[in-house]
Amino acid sequence: MNQTNEAINIDPQNKAGQQGKNDQQNKTSKVKDTIIQLLSNLANPKEFNQYMTRFVEAGQSRFAVIKVGGAILDNDLENLCSSLAFLEQIGLFPIVVHGAGPQLNRNLDVAGVESTFIDGQRVTTAETLKVAKKTFIQQNLKLANRLQAMGVKTSSITSGVFVAEKTSQTELGFVGEVTEIDLEPIKLSINAGAVPILSSLAETNTGQVLNVNADIATNQLAIAINPYKIIFLTGTGGLLDQDGKIISSVNLITDYNKMMEQDWLHGGMKLKIQQVAEILSQLPATSSVSITKPSHLAKELFTHKGSGTLIRKGESIMEHENVDTIKLKKLTALIEKSFAKTLDEDYFEKTTIHKAYITYCYRAAAIVTELDGFPYLDKFVVAEEAKGEGLGKVLWEKVRADNPSLHWRARPENSINGFYFKNAEGCVKSADWNIFWYGMNDFSLLAKCVNQASNKPVTVS
Repeated sequence: MNQTNEAINIDPQNKAGQQGKNDQQNKTSKVKDTIIQLLSNLANPKEFNQYMTRFVEAGQSRFAVIKVGGAILDNDLENLCSSLAFLEQIGLFPIVVHGAGPQLNRNLDVAGVESTFIDGQRVTTAETLKVAKKTFIQQNLKLANRLQAMGVKTSSITSGVFVAEKTSQTELGFVGEVTEIDLEPIKLSINAGAVPILSSLAETNTGQVLNVNADIATNQLAIAINPYKIIFLTGTGGLLDQDGKIISSVNLITDYNKMMEQDWLHGGMKLKIQQVAEILSQLPATSSVSITKPSHLAKELFTHKGSGTLIRKGESIMEHENVDTIKLKKLTALIEKSFAKTLDEDYFEKTTIHKAYITYCYRAAAIVTELDGFPYLDKFVVAEEAKGEGLGKVLWEKVRADNPSLHWRARPENSINGFYFKNAEGCVKSADWNIFWYGMNDFSLLAKCVNQASNKPVTVS
């Protein structure tokens, strides 16, 4: 079923014509209000424009794949539709894949069909499949019709995209393993200016309908499309740590093994991270997975800080104890572009490096020197295109783990002072510099370090 939904008014006597016009104006006004509200949450226009440029450059059909759980359709439909309407109004067409687990459970109960699971996977009997087909169509149209009421053109696609074979686990019944994806219905929808909304039902080459887990369908679709963003919308709004707080970013290269060993990581979250790692292993380094709430979707997409969990393959951090192993031209270019200033030509000749931390692709770097024997953070830079990836956070954690005490300085107008204030234990402000530190409690030592940092010659100008 591939159905494009558009509002059509049929009124031979034109009695309702004016009312229809008023309704459409009200809808347009509501959408504008939604856009204004969402934009007001995006504090930095520079960041918004930066991300918008990236998304447009990715291509209309490769902007984002968004997985929507069935619970969201039950409990958070309005926020979901407002966020999707916002994206459509600014010219972005996400590909939406929805689940329907809670609704299917209810409908099976009503039909008197027992729900059975094996290792967390639903057993799909012929009776279950019959109810599932009806349920997925209902939920697909529920989302499409609500978006249509907000003035968003949608395309309901409940079959024809996922080709599958019946799983080798015969005890699961009519459950499919995706073998092929036909992107043509999706491309046709987007080319027609419609947001495609997909159910995760699949078909065999002989036409047998099969049930496919919506997360798995999303993963396979993402691998086929290679989108800039892959987004899972959940009620929790992200991955949670042992204290129930959202983990802002995960760099798989540096964090994966450590996270898998944590006792507080429950089975469902562990499986999700494993699935994400599998997806990203087959996609370019620019791809990422975000887990957030529908109401926070715009903030997650268009701000560096985000509002959920951002997961990327990430980059390994290389440690250098002298300049001999550093690609100086690449590091110089990174520093100069980050500061928008010129680095002293003799910087690496006159600077004794205690340790330099540089990401594999030279998109972030920290240079630690010593001032009279005390560790000093001389440079900390993250490439503009890498901001929002969590790369700076990973780099900082590495620097801090290696340096129990540290001091550094930044101009009062430096855009990352907020980050420094958050991660420092103290700061002294002057007209020219903010001097930060951590791990230093001796007053005389602090006074000495502050004085040294204040009077250190400038090396970028």
